Amino acid sequence: MTTQQAPAQHDVLARMHQNLRDEASAPDAAPVEDRPVTKETQIIAIYGKGGIGKSFTLANLSYMMAQQGKKTLLIGCDPKSDTTSLLFGGKACPTIIETSSKKKLAGEAVAIGDVCFKRDGVFAMELGGPEVGRGCGGRGIIHGFETLEKLGFHEWGFDFVLLDFLGDVVCGGFGLPIARDMCQKVIVVASNDLQSLYVANNVCSAVEYFRKLGGNVGVAGVVINKDDGTGEAEAFANKVGIPILAKIPANDDIRKKSANYEIIGIPGGDWGDLFAELAQNVADAPPVRPHPLTQDELLNLFSADTVGRNVVLEPASFMDMCGREELNKATLEVVYDTV
Repeated sequence: MTTQQAPAQHDVLARMHQNLRDEASAPDAAPVEDRPVTKETQIIAIYGKGGIGKSFTLANLSYMMAQQGKKTLLIGCDPKSDTTSLLFGGKACPTIIETSSKKKLAGEAVAIGDVCFKRDGVFAMELGGPEVGRGCGGRGIIHGFETLEKLGFHEWGFDFVLLDFLGDVVCGGFGLPIARDMCQKVIVVASNDLQSLYVANNVCSAVEYFRKLGGNVGVAGVVINKDDGTGEAEAFANKVGIPILAKIPANDDIRKKSANYEIIGIPGGDWGDLFAELAQNVADAPPVRPHPLTQDELLNLFSADTVGRNVVLEPASFMDMCGREELNKATLEVVYDTV
């Protein structure tokens, strides 16, 4: 490395470190408004583990709701921006964050037609998120909702607004609907596996936490996706005290059609009745206060072969860690006798 290259590299690193400091010390984003909408709109946040099938469930649910005559808006709040892909046959729609950045650079304002698109009566949009290592996904969510408010979100006359949130990320932006009463109720999508139920239980814990702080959001129920009949998700719902809104079977026809970006929630189709019932249950289910499980209670839903409950925890010793016996060193701490 030449003497000229070294200072240049040092300057780049210094600028990068300063940018990180500036981002870390940036003031919190402006609070998102939570004034009531101008119509009796049900705003429902759907949470679940990544890959559990939220986008599949929501695309078909929103499509069925639209066919039932309900004016429905689907908003993807996952940085992957894949919520609307199935709805639009595998096509990605421009995200709010990406579009607003481009418009800002061009000195133009974002219009509804730039970010909201429709198919067969379903309205849909994606908030989007930053690239890896280039920002906070939670702050991206907050920025996205601020943009929606500028576009008149509280004046839109929808019957249902469905929000697709990633459930296994715990930063504040993804908990926005629960923390700030932006929705009336939450739905969790889970399966008969420990990881998805762990996420579902975390979401229930968040709802209960904010209820204790004066919040009003409740859990409307759980959608069991890829149901193989083993019953762990059903047992979870019973323990937590929330209803089962639908059981979507682990079926090869569903898997293939989903992989090919086909909507199956069509009236009169093979799976039409399933999603028609889900749509009605989602509309009618009241928000309830869940009873989250402890870690041990959650593990007890599964067999010992699954979670290894027959293993005994053996404490490690100093010898294990350092390869020698621990020396009792004298201490200068003064210990006073208690009276």
